[in-house]
Amino acid sequence: MKITIMGCGTSTGVPMVGCDCPVCTSDDPRDKRTRASLLISYNDRTVLIDTSTDLREQALRHHIKRIDTVLFTHSHADHVNGIDDLRGFHFLHREIIPCFASKTTLETLQSGFSYIFNEHDGSGYPPLLAAHEICAAFELFGQTIIPIPLLHGKTSALGYRIGNFAYLTDCSAIPEPSLALLQGVELLVIDGLRWIEHPCHFNIYGAIAAARQIRALRTILTHLTHQIAYSEEDKLPPGFELAYDGMEFDL
Repeated sequence: MKITIMGCGTSTGVPMVGCDCPVCTSDDPRDKRTRASLLISYNDRTVLIDTSTDLREQALRHHIKRIDTVLFTHSHADHVNGIDDLRGFHFLHREIIPCFASKTTLETLQSGFSYIFNEHDGSGYPPLLAAHEICAAFELFGQTIIPIPLLHGKTSALGYRIGNFAYLTDCSAIPEPSLALLQGVELLVIDGLRWIEHPCHFNIYGAIAAARQIRALRTILTHLTHQIAYSEEDKLPPGFELAYDGMEFDL
């Protein structure tokens, strides 16, 4: 299983529009962060987690030829607004891509992007996605996908566990039942927005504490703002790293 961090940035991306702070003007390419998304490849299949606002740029950068399935974490704009960029894959393969999400997320997506899921009368534009509600763990191309309910401020999101890997973006707390589902994870990619607290996201200290509860062997902090420079990685304890766009893992 190959895992690629397509984007590790927060909702504004980094550099942030109009900002000339040291991170936004950094020459370190690891400080250039597109909006958060992840690609998982296994058994000759490609699974995308979230259609980030920067999906087209990410797909071109990583030479992605097809997407077999999309898993959505939640419906916030930075995680779904690249949904139209799936159209290029449809032009190539003429396939409707299955997508999986919670009931709430699907309702929001189908309301805001109805043309993605249904061909409107006379439009001539075929649907791009087929919606599947996540109610429990399910099989996908020979792997078990375990949804991980998370708190994202006053709203909710889903993380995902696949084998010994888990992806938990956009979360401020992990309920006890979800912690139980995460035991034994070896590689964890988790929301670590910034050093200071935020009401809807783990800050770095909160992410470290959560990862230690999970007992992950290796933890990568993602969804990073321009308030964190990659050069600050040496401030992290052993076993913790900062994500960067294009970071890859083989499990």
